[in-house]
Amino acid sequence: MLETAFSKVYTKFKLHFYRAVFGRFQAREATLTTVETFCMETIAALGEPTVNEFSSFVGISPPNAAYKINNLVQKGYVEKRQSQQDKREYHLVVTQKYRDYYDISYRYLNTVMERIKTRFPEQDVKRLEEMLEVISSELMPEIPL
Repeated sequence: MLETAFSKVYTKFKLHFYRAVFGRFQAREATLTTVETFCMETIAALGEPTVNEFSSFVGISPPNAAYKINNLVQKGYVEKRQSQQDKREYHLVVTQKYRDYYDISYRYLNTVMERIKTRFPEQDVKRLEEMLEVISSELMPEIPL
């Protein structure tokens, strides 16, 4: 029962995002391939990783990662910023162009969060927040953020 309910919520978030992305294809605005979209979501979630951190996390070779990243840089979705600590390293930083592209997902997330706050008592919302924090920090150790 819990698995089904969670799966429905997760699937609805994904489908909302996919529908919005396909809408951009119709308008010729989308320039990211599916794999590039996954790469961008990973880079954004990791919070300015180095090329090596990105390649290690997704399990691809550094040259393969560099190729994918260079395509994203050329398309204007990612910038490489030289590390202040180690001048040989570069951090991957998402650009405003990507944030605008990805905002379609976050707008819906914000809409759903506002609906939750309206629909449920404050104590239930706080409890949900606490539960989500525990799930993220303790029950999903394979994915460090």
